[in-house]
Amino acid sequence: MRITDFLDARHPFPSLEIIPPQSGIVKDELLDNIAPLMEFKPRYINVTTHRDEVRFAPKGDGTFLREIVRSRVSPVAVCGSIQSRYDVEVVPHIICAGNTAAEIEWLVQDFHFLGIDNVMALRGDSLAGEKRFNPVPGGYAHADELVRAIREMDGGRNLCIGVGGYPEKHFEAANPETDIQHLKGKVDAGADCIITQMFFDNAVFYRFVDHCRAAGITVPIIPGLKPLTTARQVNLLPESFSIDIPVELTDAVHDAGDDKEAVRRLGVEWCTAQCRDLLQHGVPAVHFYTMGKSSNVVEVLRACF
Repeated sequence: MRITDFLDARHPFPSLEIIPPQSGIVKDELLDNIAPLMEFKPRYINVTTHRDEVRFAPKGDGTFLREIVRSRVSPVAVCGSIQSRYDVEVVPHIICAGNTAAEIEWLVQDFHFLGIDNVMALRGDSLAGEKRFNPVPGGYAHADELVRAIREMDGGRNLCIGVGGYPEKHFEAANPETDIQHLKGKVDAGADCIITQMFFDNAVFYRFVDHCRAAGITVPIIPGLKPLTTARQVNLLPESFSIDIPVELTDAVHDAGDDKEAVRRLGVEWCTAQCRDLLQHGVPAVHFYTMGKSSNVVEVLRACF
């Protein structure tokens, strides 16, 4: 079932995003980790994907052999495993990074074989050390190109394509206005909904939605949240995702000092307040970034759903 078919502000629901586990874990371990979250009946689970790493191994003649290193279970395997146990839609990510057009078409075919009706189309990250994103030969440079290609590969099956939105703008965008025009380009290419990057100030999200609507973007916009879990994330999250954390929250974390449980509790309480406020403002769904942690998200879900 398409995500957009069951979005209804009268019956809001949670959704989740998980990261494929490191290679070596077995299916039951993954499914048991998800189990506590399923109590709250998420309507869909996003499954992230990461480009393969490149390693250069020295050869005996002084040259180097380029090797592809894959450290995580594939999203195809993860999606199939989730479908085998739980009655929930899975939404695999498809990224430009590291993929040729042919490889992306093979992924779309695999997802169709599994009966998957939804995907997220994202550009993906640059390789470490790259100043700017470079597509592989025969690949796509921008997410709007990817959306358009997936729509053509879909073959009329009416696949629901989601894209990412950045309430505080993508770090590469010159300004918020340009960023929203890029987002509109993805929607015009065929995207059906937007799931936002995490944010910690709801006013930022509401302003973003207003600007999107003013720019002519009419598709559903689903807010993304993540509970703060450690004091280190006050610095790590802004560095990794180019987001701001409100002074009130950073001051509270600073006051908690070395009390890890107090910081975790602050994160849960802040995220719970955000979620409740979003629901009061009529969002049809709230998306949670679990990032391998479920206990704090479970607490937020229990308080809000």
